[in-house]
Amino acid sequence: MKNTLVHQNAALGGNITLGNFTTIEDDVIIGDNTSIGNNVTILSGTRIGENCQIHSNTILGGIPQDLKYRNEYTLLEIGDDNLIREFVTINKGTASKRKTVIGNSNLIMSNAHIGHDCIIGNNCVIGFSVGMAGEVKVGDWSNIGGLTAVHQFSIIGEHTMISGLSRVVKDVPPYIIAAHDPLQYLGLNLVGLKRRGFNSEKLEELKAIYRILFQEKRNTKFALQLIENEFEQTIERDKVLDFIRHSKRGIIKGYRK
Repeated sequence: MKNTLVHQNAALGGNITLGNFTTIEDDVIIGDNTSIGNNVTILSGTRIGENCQIHSNTILGGIPQDLKYRNEYTLLEIGDDNLIREFVTINKGTASKRKTVIGNSNLIMSNAHIGHDCIIGNNCVIGFSVGMAGEVKVGDWSNIGGLTAVHQFSIIGEHTMISGLSRVVKDVPPYIIAAHDPLQYLGLNLVGLKRRGFNSEKLEELKAIYRILFQEKRNTKFALQLIENEFEQTIERDKVLDFIRHSKRGIIKGYRK
């Protein structure tokens, strides 16, 4: 290690690898078996779990890019088994939520930015140069294609696939593929769902639910009531209903030719 600066009050676990010219500030905690590349900067208030790989030129725990931030004490929490590639920047939280949270087993590709107070679930793929504004929520197993811009406060449901070069300005319900400009529903994320063990019966249920929501040109409120009345209660049905009913930004629209 050449010219690596680690603050005496930083808490590093066992079997940590540090690259050249890396800086770790005070009030940082890093779990066992984590590898940190060259020229990485890990700032105060950052918590990193075990078995993570953090590649060169990444900056973690930077001050929020938010004019409301008043130097309040906040955190960046990163879970276990994450792969964070080159030049990624992830800001810590503001007074709004007090922390930015990255779950477990995520791949965050090079040049991506994750803003203040975002909450990223588990097993997500955040593509090359994705730009994510503050207070975005991303559900488990989501895949966001490269060069996508995500508007602040947007919510992306679990098991979604968003195509590259997208603009996410509305909420994206779970289990679907979204593409085009403006962003639209294209169908179920069949490949991803099958890989996760969703059987044919469950896929048919979700297809029928989203057919009512997006393809039959119904009023959203009426469509939700129809789904609730005509479909047996299941975890997946209720997740779709709850997601849409609690959406503050509104959801994306169905495919339009």
